[in-house]
Amino acid sequence: MPPFGQRRTPTSGPGSRGPGGRGPGGRGPGGRGRNQQQRKKRTCRFCDSKEDYIDYKNEKRLQRCVSEQGRIIPKRITGTCSRHQRQLVVAIKRARHLALLPFLNEAVS
Repeated sequence: MPPFGQRRTPTSGPGSRGPGGRGPGGRGPGGRGRNQQQRKKRTCRFCDSKEDYIDYKNEKRLQRCVSEQGRIIPKRITGTCSRHQRQLVVAIKRARHLALLPFLNEAVS
């Protein structure tokens, strides 16, 4: 740490722009990680089909939002809106309790 009243030089200390023009976090000057492109915003498939209620008995529809291990896929990956994601989680849990969907995949145990 420099003495009081003195500034650090731009090439010293963590998080400064050192060789290669990279800032904090090892990202380039564009602010994005390496090889990332802007992706198209995914739309909610439940909003597109204008569904008001996600039915727990429609197991094929719920199966798309569950991974192979049995985990619920987050909304940032599926593109589901917040309102439908909350309904989806409740529907998946109800389907699991009625044994329409598995809690775990058998191969994971």
